[in-house]
Amino acid sequence: MSAIIWITEGTWRATVDAARSHVPDGAELTLLHVTGDDVEDTAHGAFAGLLGRGHRERDPGDYLEALSATAGEELLEAAADRLGRPAARVQVHGRVAREVVRAAEGAELLICARDGDLHRLGPRSLGRDGRFVVDHAPCPVLLVWPEAVPGLASIPPPPQHGPEHPGR
Repeated sequence: MSAIIWITEGTWRATVDAARSHVPDGAELTLLHVTGDDVEDTAHGAFAGLLGRGHRERDPGDYLEALSATAGEELLEAAADRLGRPAARVQVHGRVAREVVRAAEGAELLICARDGDLHRLGPRSLGRDGRFVVDHAPCPVLLVWPEAVPGLASIPPPPQHGPEHPGR
């Protein structure tokens, strides 16, 4: 069995713990961290457009890229320590959701955590990246809550039409 464990800054403990609980010993594990390109691209663009013509060496986007890479490496190290089993470490840079889907190609399981509204059950518990990954993953997905699961009372009431309210 091969499993990808998608780790992010806010949810990595939950995904690593899910792998420890649900993936059998001897499985081929990969810890995946994706650094988004949006912040660095914005910094590069702002610098080039407003401040930096002819002074590429002072581009703050380069500094942000280096910081992101270092933070990603540290996160991968912490996740590997918590996992306590052999695992490949992969850090990529790009559009987060698409890179996760790409990394999951050929895997037998993708483990990820909800990344939206964590205070209530429902579709909004998935953020933009999480929704894209769940909808497009080329393998089964184990979707975990990074915090305590909200109670059933967090489900909004049904609409005032439809099967629960015939004739309206």
